[in-house]
Amino acid sequence: MSDTQSLIENRPPSVATLFLERVEATPRAEAYRYPVPPASGEGPDEWRSYTWSEAATRVFGIAAGLMDLGVRPEERVAIASGTRVEWILADTGILCAGAATTTVYPSTNTEETTFILADSESRVLIAEDAEQLAKVRERRAELPQLAHVVVMDEAAAAPAEGDPEGWVLGLAELERRGAAYLEKHPDSVRGTVAALRSDQLATLIYTSGTTGRPKGVRLPHDAWSYMARAIAQTGLVTSEDVQYLWLPLAHVFGKVLTAGQIEVGHVTAVDGRVDKIIENLPVVQPTYMAAVPRIFEKVYNGVAAKAKAGGSAKYKIFQWAAGVAREYAKVTQDNFRRTGNAAAPAGLKAKHAVADRLVYAKLREAFGGRLRACVSGSAALAPEIGYFFAGAGIHVLEGYGLTESSAASFVNPGEAYRTGTVGKPLPGTEVRIAEDGEILLRGPGIMQGYHGLPDKTAEVLEDDGWFHTGDIGELSDDGYLRITDRKKDLIKTSGGKYIAPAEVEGQFKALCPYVSNILVHGADRNYCTALIALDEPALMGWAEEQETLKGRPYEEVVASEETRKLIDGYVEELNSGLQRWQTVKKFRVLPRDLDIEHGELTPSLKLKRPVVEREFGHLIEEMYAGSREA
Repeated sequence: MSDTQSLIENRPPSVATLFLERVEATPRAEAYRYPVPPASGEGPDEWRSYTWSEAATRVFGIAAGLMDLGVRPEERVAIASGTRVEWILADTGILCAGAATTTVYPSTNTEETTFILADSESRVLIAEDAEQLAKVRERRAELPQLAHVVVMDEAAAAPAEGDPEGWVLGLAELERRGAAYLEKHPDSVRGTVAALRSDQLATLIYTSGTTGRPKGVRLPHDAWSYMARAIAQTGLVTSEDVQYLWLPLAHVFGKVLTAGQIEVGHVTAVDGRVDKIIENLPVVQPTYMAAVPRIFEKVYNGVAAKAKAGGSAKYKIFQWAAGVAREYAKVTQDNFRRTGNAAAPAGLKAKHAVADRLVYAKLREAFGGRLRACVSGSAALAPEIGYFFAGAGIHVLEGYGLTESSAASFVNPGEAYRTGTVGKPLPGTEVRIAEDGEILLRGPGIMQGYHGLPDKTAEVLEDDGWFHTGDIGELSDDGYLRITDRKKDLIKTSGGKYIAPAEVEGQFKALCPYVSNILVHGADRNYCTALIALDEPALMGWAEEQETLKGRPYEEVVASEETRKLIDGYVEELNSGLQRWQTVKKFRVLPRDLDIEHGELTPSLKLKRPVVEREFGHLIEEMYAGSREA
């Protein structure tokens, strides 16, 4: 047995155990950084830190506080909060109390929040602020099992008329109760962690389904312990790394990063405010960061739009540099695959050096100047955007996993990464491709099932442990996986041709610097059409240069004939590189961008196709009006 196999197979039963081991091994090392806004409300945030020992004091206080409230092993404690250091401390405290975390996105509406809390039978809710507290106050009669609400922001923790006595308390009060409980029962937390079994429930994550109620995915302690060890064994992160964590922790992608950090012991800077990413990167100077494709698309579009705004000469330089980056990435990756040496011909190296001085160096500086690697997951990254960043020296390692597989089933291996693939399976995870091309997974990261839904579980989980992902993919001879599409998203035209919409959409995102989201439609139709949402800042920058559009609001700009002609040019460019049956014959520019609030994107920014097609169905029908369907 190899050292890697041995470490994974001999893993402890839970991440709570790994946390205690980490605190014991490096008590004074820095664990977390978090921002504190200035009291005046103006000026930059002050970043403060917790050592592992300081974090443990708070985690033990939360764990013992929950015990004092009467929470018992495997009972659910929900967290409804954005990404902040208290989320991680609360989640770790819940695990150390032997309870299970139910995750709730702060953007979830009152009705769905109530459903999740009721379906999970959560006994306690740890709410971020007054807004999250209000959701359960409004529906308290429907949540008889919810014994307490703990509020992170102390000012919002005041009881209101009608609240049962002691129903609402602040997080600091919970920790004070925990400290008092520990004085009476000093071994309570360590004893509870020692008694944890690997098959006990650790987390309930509700998938944001495109139709119907979300399903609760049951992930045991062992899934996170396995993920922590497997991530460490990939060698992608070391104890010297500084991770910038902004992803939603209610999502499995964000959650798995906290498990990996505990095992490896590196620093994590935590701030979920998406509007602060650009400001934070030069301050945090991360060496490692995970993101969803939309972030890389926005950065790429922003750089392209800025170059265009600088005049035709600057834009030509950018386009040339982008072409060089892609060529350089493709050549060096191919050479590394064939020879183990990422070499490039002398002429290409010389062009790349010039482009680096003119374009790439500034881009790397915007990411903080120390970024060694980014991990991209949750949805497919357009390969042309991936190649651009790779050639610019920002190595985007695509990975793949689902909520049902604890997030990280595949990841690209460091230097040997291949853009357009999601890499190789994590040590200990098995993969096979079914006859219809569906990817099947088996391993310790796979869920126990859907909470209270045995029939739904049986639809995707076989008795021998193989999980049906619903994704279509191909495995290379040396084990790299390429995702081609969602099984249910494949389009079959009325002419019998199959089209992977994500492939066409990805190509358009790499061509058009103004696109935010695109949905290609064509199932059972005789040609393909597209709904295109535009990025407001990029489009308005372009509009300011147009005599007829300057000074006009976004609503007018996006609806203008000039904008339609602009996008038409990019659609023609897209079509020139597609097979005839893939081409987009008609398109409509949407009056606004797609967003989470309207339910068109998931909180991890994935497109909900059925929702978009329902919302803008009149535009789709308009594009097929008068066409002869085969």
